[in-house]
Amino acid sequence: MLKDILSISGYGGLFKFISQGRTGIIVESLEDKKRMNASATAKISALEDIAIFTDTEDIPLKDVFKAIFEKEDGGAAINHKSSANELKAYFEEVLPDYDRDRVYVSDIKKVLNWYNTLHKFEMLNFDEEEEENKEKTEEKNEAKAEDEVKEEKPKQNKEEEKSEE
Repeated sequence: MLKDILSISGYGGLFKFISQGRTGIIVESLEDKKRMNASATAKISALEDIAIFTDTEDIPLKDVFKAIFEKEDGGAAINHKSSANELKAYFEEVLPDYDRDRVYVSDIKKVLNWYNTLHKFEMLNFDEEEEENKEKTEEKNEAKAEDEVKEEKPKQNKEEEKSEE
């Protein structure tokens, strides 16, 4: 869902990664579909790499988006231009244990703006994520099962050696 969605410092809105260019990357604005070259010196952040500070751990942005999505029953969030107190109260409902010292109102505005942009273009698909997570879990379980089989074989060989002596 958030894999190829980028935020570029100095430019408003979100961008979709298109390809690698000679002097940077080629991106397309989600709003007006215009393509541009983002230079290698620009501060570019992939939304999937962003996390929100909480009192216990950092929560990935996709999980924050999912919490907003569930709170709004699939609808849009409040306007990111609401008052600071409204934004803080809303974010507290969505993520009750967010770190109030390290998460600023400007961060909350960005998160809500990004969520509403992705919602507007129907790019919030949490079903894909669940399928990916299931596949990853299945792969991990298969790998663990293979490791267990590999560990059992050497034990059998050692037992056979003892019985042969």
